[in-house]
Amino acid sequence: MNLSFERSMATGNRRTARDLPKPAVEVQWPSTLDLLLCLTKMGYLDHAGLLIALADKSASQVRIADVLLSRGLIDRSDLYAGMGQLWSLSVIDPTQSPADPRVLDMFGAEECLKTGLLPWRNLGGTTLILTSYPEERARHIDKLTQIFGPVAFALCPYSQLETAVLMMRGNTLAKEAETKVVADRSCRGWPNQEGKYLSGGLVFLAVLAIFFPSHMYFAALILGVTGLVPVIGLKLLALASSLLADRVEPAPVPQIARLPTVSIIVALYHESHIATRLIRRLARLDYPRDLLDVILAVEMDDHITRNALAQTELPSWMRVAIVPRGKVKTKPRALNFALNMCRGSIVGVYDAEDAPEADQIRKVVQRFHERGPKVACLQGVLDFYNPTANWLARCFTLEYGGWFRVILPGLDRLGLPIPLGGTTLFFRRSVLQELGGWDAHNVTEDADLGIRLARDGYRTELIQTTTYEEANCRVVPWVKQRSRWIKGYMMTYVVHMRHPRQTLANLGVRGFLTFQTLFLGSLVQTFLSPILLSLLVVQYITQIGQTTPILTSISSVLLPLAILSELTGMAILAIGLKRSGQPISFGWIPTLSLYFPMAAAAAYKALWEAVMHPFYWDKTSHGHLSGTAFKPKAPVRFKRA
Repeated sequence: MNLSFERSMATGNRRTARDLPKPAVEVQWPSTLDLLLCLTKMGYLDHAGLLIALADKSASQVRIADVLLSRGLIDRSDLYAGMGQLWSLSVIDPTQSPADPRVLDMFGAEECLKTGLLPWRNLGGTTLILTSYPEERARHIDKLTQIFGPVAFALCPYSQLETAVLMMRGNTLAKEAETKVVADRSCRGWPNQEGKYLSGGLVFLAVLAIFFPSHMYFAALILGVTGLVPVIGLKLLALASSLLADRVEPAPVPQIARLPTVSIIVALYHESHIATRLIRRLARLDYPRDLLDVILAVEMDDHITRNALAQTELPSWMRVAIVPRGKVKTKPRALNFALNMCRGSIVGVYDAEDAPEADQIRKVVQRFHERGPKVACLQGVLDFYNPTANWLARCFTLEYGGWFRVILPGLDRLGLPIPLGGTTLFFRRSVLQELGGWDAHNVTEDADLGIRLARDGYRTELIQTTTYEEANCRVVPWVKQRSRWIKGYMMTYVVHMRHPRQTLANLGVRGFLTFQTLFLGSLVQTFLSPILLSLLVVQYITQIGQTTPILTSISSVLLPLAILSELTGMAILAIGLKRSGQPISFGWIPTLSLYFPMAAAAAYKALWEAVMHPFYWDKTSHGHLSGTAFKPKAPVRFKRA
């Protein structure tokens, strides 16, 4: 008989260990096939649904309950009624009858969400465990008995289990999301450590600039010219490596027998106008719905987005995670919180305005299948669906084309560290959890995570699949976004240089030099670009003012380096544009000589925020375009070695 613990509690009856189901170690459990046949016999599942469920289960690693519910083959109440009938288990709703927090904490909230198990209460010496997947009890029985002693089981739909855990321990999980990364590799101590030194250093430099302006100007020029050399060298290496990669033919690869579950996290904040578009775009993904687990992470006080989602009918493979309030309000904190709820062995990240290619998830799964466990991250290509909106959109599109289609593929082929982009990222979940997820206090958590992966011996690879998003084509939002990136690069560099010898040992000489060039080199060029340009203007364009031997010497070195830098950059942009297939004329490429110096304004804003507001997330507003007007040509694909 299928007894109901809820009915027992409502009537005030007390159960003893004798009334509970026998401990799980003594039970002979039916199989998945037995469950499907039982549901069919009870009239809850028709024969067509039976065949679909059997086919999906045999072709994937998904749980049978998720197959039936995601496919809409059965009502949830009917499913758990059938499970209870087959396994002689009660059904309990922990949102109505809460678990004993002391018993829950013995197992851990994260473990509950990961396994679909909720230690409910201790009744007469036996601990009752709520399970959403009763067919998996054998996998967990040893661990459960070690923790609790004798155990018995009851049923609980996963959605109710998840809600109950978050109601009881959501705040705890949110706090843990802020400190998952070890303190030594996190910037959460910035205000009390590096922030004080930075503010003191800036005051010292300002004093020197006031009393010794010419000396400081010469020093800045020398530093800028010196820093230009490794930046140009790395670009040339990446360009050559990327061009050579075109000539490599990929070897045939094995096909996957059983597809894994893939979780996708989308962090939303003040995105009321984009929910419908997001659902429509993600619905284009060509991957089995019962294997797709999309989590929309929304801040608790973001009532705009929450109300919009509440009024939107979400598909069964998409759910909302409400992130409780915390000390910081950043995207990586929301990602860490949602990571606890992910069901897949692969975890991906998209932004709210993303429009991925339909076969993207299949390509990701295939690549992870081909590569060994050391390839822990795959970075997709980012491009834009509004490339011709205005000049700024064209420049942004050209910049991304060179970065994602030339520079990063070149670094990938050379086996060098890759600073990740913030979206179209896919990770092995086990590695992501091993590293502590994202640094919740870093405003460029993606670039930081790329370096942490490399330091721990893992590889990131570029994958030939494109996600289209909205180019930031308005000046003020562009400056805000760029300042956040620069601030994050500054903080990431300083954090990983707390112990330079250890970083050198982790990355190796080549990786360490690449890290210095990508972060320190790019920062130096951004901050000092106005000073370098001023010298070129004075010496070679206006010819005003009296020159000095030292200025003449510096400019004689700077001019050829500047020309080489411009030519290298233009070649990278041109190749990136050709590979992207974007409808932009090559004639726009020289105008980026006016685009890149704009980053200096963002850099000085970033420097101020690094001292005053290091964890402030200057959000970029999206969703101003529908993204349906532009249909890109087939991009030219680069090939891996």
